[in-house]
Amino acid sequence: MTDGVARNEDVLIAGAGPTGLTLAVELARRGAGVRIVDAAPVPHQESRGKGLQPRTLEVLEDVGITERALAAGTTRLPFRKYFDGAHVNDTDPFADARPTPDAPYERGLLIGQWQVEKLLRERLAEFGVDVESGTEVTGFEQDEDGVTAFLADGGRIRAGYLVGCDGGRSRVRKAMGVRFDGTTDETQSMVVGDVEAEGISRDVWHQWFASDGAGVMLCPMPGTNSFQFQSGPELGADGEPLPPSLESFQRIFDRYAGVPGVTLTDPTWLSVWRVNVRMADRLRVGRVLLAGDAAHIHPIAGGLGMNTGIQDAYNLGWKLALATAGLADPGLLDTYEQERLPVAAWALGISTELYARVREAVREPGTGVEAAAPPPMGTGYRWSSLAEPTATRDPATVGDPDVLRPGDRAPDAPCLDASGDPVRLFQVYADPRFTLLGFGAEVAGAVGKLGAEYEGLVQAFAIDGGDLRDHEGHAHRAYGVSDPALVLVRPDNHVALLTRDPDEVTEYLSRIVLITPKE
Repeated sequence: MTDGVARNEDVLIAGAGPTGLTLAVELARRGAGVRIVDAAPVPHQESRGKGLQPRTLEVLEDVGITERALAAGTTRLPFRKYFDGAHVNDTDPFADARPTPDAPYERGLLIGQWQVEKLLRERLAEFGVDVESGTEVTGFEQDEDGVTAFLADGGRIRAGYLVGCDGGRSRVRKAMGVRFDGTTDETQSMVVGDVEAEGISRDVWHQWFASDGAGVMLCPMPGTNSFQFQSGPELGADGEPLPPSLESFQRIFDRYAGVPGVTLTDPTWLSVWRVNVRMADRLRVGRVLLAGDAAHIHPIAGGLGMNTGIQDAYNLGWKLALATAGLADPGLLDTYEQERLPVAAWALGISTELYARVREAVREPGTGVEAAAPPPMGTGYRWSSLAEPTATRDPATVGDPDVLRPGDRAPDAPCLDASGDPVRLFQVYADPRFTLLGFGAEVAGAVGKLGAEYEGLVQAFAIDGGDLRDHEGHAHRAYGVSDPALVLVRPDNHVALLTRDPDEVTEYLSRIVLITPKE
């Protein structure tokens, strides 16, 4: 129990899932004081959400764990489909995908959610921050100076800001008085769990479907002996779903897989999933914010949940760090809701559509779950007030997806550093500051001057001017640059500004941060 009011941290995070942990790392690496608590007494060991999309891998590279995640998971797992017991096909929807200079991750990563959380905890510990387990936030009070969070054990924690990352049943959200609009369909449910199964290949994701529209899937989880089991529930004599159990999983498997001699064993997770499509009407009330499942929940098709939450945290982290340091204009935090609520709405819509496609696909022998692969996430925020058009782009191209604009995801590109060693722009962007790229010798002086004026907030590089060399032209092509240009990249690796005028960079930064440039 926490006696009285504990030390005042910059930010208190309720919930140590992928969203909360990503946010904690983002704050800690930017120097903010962060405290993260979780209601569970120990970390779970459940596969749950099991896929990271390419954009999320880019985010987690910036966070510092993608290399470790790639070592723990797999990017190549074909789908093997059976229909009424007969093998139909093996497919890999990303077989022809290749990395490109501007997009290094051509496919997603299969990895258990518990493994992602473990890597994020380890990364957070590198900054001297540990999760306080068995500590649940049940409510709060806030004033002009901060938030006092109330704990289940009677203790209290004082912080400048509180972020609820405490899941679909979020107590923080309920205490905020925020609506959670949407529906829960009790008639559509799945059973899911982690089991072992000897005698089944671990080289493919098995999908057994039947002409009655039902079936079972076994997905081997990398780095474990387990498979994630997914199926419709077994029904009792009264027609109602039976609770998940190893015995019911075995009966479902025997009915639809028809593989003799295979026994499911060692269940470490048994759960029921119901179709929920809900979204908070707001992400911020004063000094309290929401992220991840606490803000939006949706069907599991497409694996968008963990990805959306991680990208919520990535968007919020740099803004909250500037706010806690007293360096941000108060309106900066409003852009979190402005940018992420539309993304949440998109995720709800697309995952609902994909779930319907999955249900239809299982009835067709020639298709499978791969037919429901989602479109890419995290391509940008063109609608944001942080992405105002500039004079370097023809207004007629505003809606053109092939023309880079403010708000878009900043592309990667291979370059050479000042010593001639290879370096990617994503490696350069891993610095927690804004990044200013100056293309052309004509703007090299302005780049150096702006970097010096905003030292601590902006890192500045003259492309082909001594700092970085675009030796193969990939950076010029990715950013659509032929004439001299300045490109300002946000700390979350989205394009803030494309211009030729150094004064526009100064004006842009002055609208966001409360810093007087050095003379």
